[in-house]
Amino acid sequence: MELIRTVNNNISSQVISEDDVTISQGNFIEANTEQVSLSHLRQDCTIPVFAKDNESTIPHFEFISAVRETAQQLFPEGTVMMPNIRTSHVIKGRIPSAIGKPAKELLEHEKTIYYERLAFMLEIPHVHTYINNQKLNLTVGGVRSYSEQNLFSKKTIERFKIFIGFKNMVCCNLCIATDGLKDDLRVSSVDELKSKTQELFLNYKREEHVDNMRNLKDFIINDEQMAHLLGKMKIYNHLRKDKKQGVFDLNITDSQINTIVKNHIDDEHFRADDDGYINLWNLYNLFTESTKSNYIDNFLSRNSNTYEFVNHLRAALKNQEDNYFLLKDIIM
Repeated sequence: MELIRTVNNNISSQVISEDDVTISQGNFIEANTEQVSLSHLRQDCTIPVFAKDNESTIPHFEFISAVRETAQQLFPEGTVMMPNIRTSHVIKGRIPSAIGKPAKELLEHEKTIYYERLAFMLEIPHVHTYINNQKLNLTVGGVRSYSEQNLFSKKTIERFKIFIGFKNMVCCNLCIATDGLKDDLRVSSVDELKSKTQELFLNYKREEHVDNMRNLKDFIINDEQMAHLLGKMKIYNHLRKDKKQGVFDLNITDSQINTIVKNHIDDEHFRADDDGYINLWNLYNLFTESTKSNYIDNFLSRNSNTYEFVNHLRAALKNQEDNYFLLKDIIM
């Protein structure tokens, strides 16, 4: 309770400066995105409004600032890094004086833009752990997509996604557990956004998350078992609804599965060993690597689903339970 009171008293006084903090590096998502800076979002981008009452949406830079300020208050021992920001679906416009002017003749000051979709992450490097000799930094972030808003209406509740988890420093993969993700956050103000972000961060069971990930390295499958797993994953996407009853709800695409197959052989850090064996920690990172190819809208939910799925496999192996995705002779 003392921590909560401290956050409530001090959070509004935090100021973000891009001059004194290193930006988090590495592509945590890759599909159809480009990297931009916080100052670009603040200075160069217009702010969408709700058309019927001209009320402003919460701009991207305020969303990012709210999450970073909350993180800095909850983890005050060190510095929260500046955000690594990825955007997609640029919406272009022009100022009124440029009406009728051919697009190729527009001057820079006559153009307007904003990004329909945005994802960002911020590392908290002084909070870290090691798994299988790989460093993981605590990481927070969020996603915003204006496509989820009806901007042609009056001002209404706005939707965001926020997360807290870890970033594997050897590959930039995000490791997000279910309790570290708020996939459909609905707020009406920046203050409410900060409050809900604080709530998620405080409720996140960090030690339990780390223990679960660390335990994954103790469970191993061989090449034949991996082939069976991948085949079942392929089949799962085409099962009838009644056939999926009682089977883990795996949220994965054929493209992701193909990436996992390739990286199972080729990945520098997480591929199977020369005898075809791979532990579940390495398998988990093959999965999280594949989620980078998802679009901004759904990569967080698929990342979290990956964590649940690999732990589902671990539980089946540990408890010798029958499982749709695993060969029976390895769990009997």
